[in-house]
Amino acid sequence: MQEITASAQIEFPDFIKVDIRTGTIVQAQLNPMAKKPAYVLTIDFGGLGVKTSSAQLTENYAEHDLLGKQVIAVVNFPPKRVAGIVSEVLVLAAVSETYGTVLLEPGMRVENGVRIA
Repeated sequence: MQEITASAQIEFPDFIKVDIRTGTIVQAQLNPMAKKPAYVLTIDFGGLGVKTSSAQLTENYAEHDLLGKQVIAVVNFPPKRVAGIVSEVLVLAAVSETYGTVLLEPGMRVENGVRIA
């Protein structure tokens, strides 16, 4: 069994710099350019607009399962080219050896663009 250790401690002001928001997936399609199976997600963040992300979620989610799903994402990383697309946000997930990649989502529906604290 692999030992799990915590990352280096950070200060609260470091955490505040990370802008984490809720959004709703409005489109999901397989990315044929990805080396590892991945979806191109189009996510509505309300007042922040519609953003694109590349996410390796194919082991637990079909395209139709993702439509309308509310997710949590980091919205203030600089855009990055991933597998042929510009990924504007980082969708958050738990990455488990047992269960694979499992999306983080609010326990109940909230408005798109709500900040996670």
